[in-house]
Amino acid sequence: MRFKASDVAAATGGRLIGPDTTIDGASIDSRSVRPDQLFVPIVADRDGHDFIGKAREAGVTTYLTSRGAGHGSGTAIEVRDTALALADLGRAARGRLTGPVVGVTGSVGKTSTKDLLASVLTTSYVTAANERSFNNELGLPLTLLGARDDTEAVVVEMGARGVGHIALLCDIARPTVGIVTRVEGVHLELFGDIESVARAKGELIEALPDDGLAVLNNDHPLVVAMADRTSATVLRYGFTPDADVYADNISLDDELRGSFTLHSPWGSTAVTLAARGEHQISNALAAVAAAGGIGVPVDRIAAGLGQAAISGLRMELTRTEGGVLILNDAYNANPTSMAAALDSLATLAASRRVAVLGVMAELGESAPAEHLTITERARALGVEVIAVDAPDYGPHARHVATVDQAAAALSDLASGDAVLVKGSRVAALERVAAALTAG
Repeated sequence: MRFKASDVAAATGGRLIGPDTTIDGASIDSRSVRPDQLFVPIVADRDGHDFIGKAREAGVTTYLTSRGAGHGSGTAIEVRDTALALADLGRAARGRLTGPVVGVTGSVGKTSTKDLLASVLTTSYVTAANERSFNNELGLPLTLLGARDDTEAVVVEMGARGVGHIALLCDIARPTVGIVTRVEGVHLELFGDIESVARAKGELIEALPDDGLAVLNNDHPLVVAMADRTSATVLRYGFTPDADVYADNISLDDELRGSFTLHSPWGSTAVTLAARGEHQISNALAAVAAAGGIGVPVDRIAAGLGQAAISGLRMELTRTEGGVLILNDAYNANPTSMAAALDSLATLAASRRVAVLGVMAELGESAPAEHLTITERARALGVEVIAVDAPDYGPHARHVATVDQAAAALSDLASGDAVLVKGSRVAALERVAAALTAG
């Protein structure tokens, strides 16, 4: 969105120093900022003010600062706190939007649901959505600011690392539609118990206006119970006919792409997903409920789901020159998504199946038991486990310390074998997939 520098100063309570320039969007990264964007230096492990000079060298004319001006010519907007000012500017951008703003949260599936819904909405609206997993107090306002001036619908993913986080994001984004995918025992190291996870995710539903729409997973009791926390219209989705939106006649093709018959208040139709994995069908149903609830015709919904691209490192399926299938789901991991990925691997036609697994982080005291459960599931599915720097997978896994050792352990792969690569972000196991693909 375009703002005059004086508008930025007014929205943030800042002081304009220099000419009244025009900016279009904002960035917190001096390595990728565009000349027309506002540069916002964030003070964290490193002080972003140290990179204002780099941003200026990249052509940036306008920047926020809480350290005063002093970077040569250009326009500075002096504020007390740059992160809080970014949130204020996000609120100002939200104030310019007149169409639906959809918030998506949940322990599992929020990024894929965001991707699917954005693809569907694009069939009917000029649509903006957050890049990758820009789902926190920095990424969300950047998404709002990055929307085009003619944007008609916005989809924003909302993450939480504690109770109150989503309420803050809702204060910025003021969603009119809220989707909660699942509540699972992930990030318990941060939340303490699953009830706190549910309380945090439900803050999205509590924030909806009376004329808003809550989209809830009917197959998860802690999610569907959130209907009591809102006066908005509620639509439930799931795999049973008592849901408002549901699927049956489910099948997967040889590349794990799901097909099903969609049933909804707006009609029934056949759907084939571009996204891989049976678990994506639930995410697709969430997108259907949200899109249908705001008026997208069911034929356009099916078309949008059929062309939706999912964010990277999620169920990417490739075949090496040697004929080995690589299922790269390395973006992140928790017990629920790990089980789904193993199930997907087991459905692939393969003579041998191997899972290269990294740690599932932030599980707290339940971590050892959850990792062992995954190992046992893999054994039951006939999947070998290679654990990379993750001793909790136990004695039935083959343990290696590094990515290079994991790649070496797979040196005997042959045509017709299949390998899953998955772990929490800290493990960065996409490096294994890259090594295998490179031969």
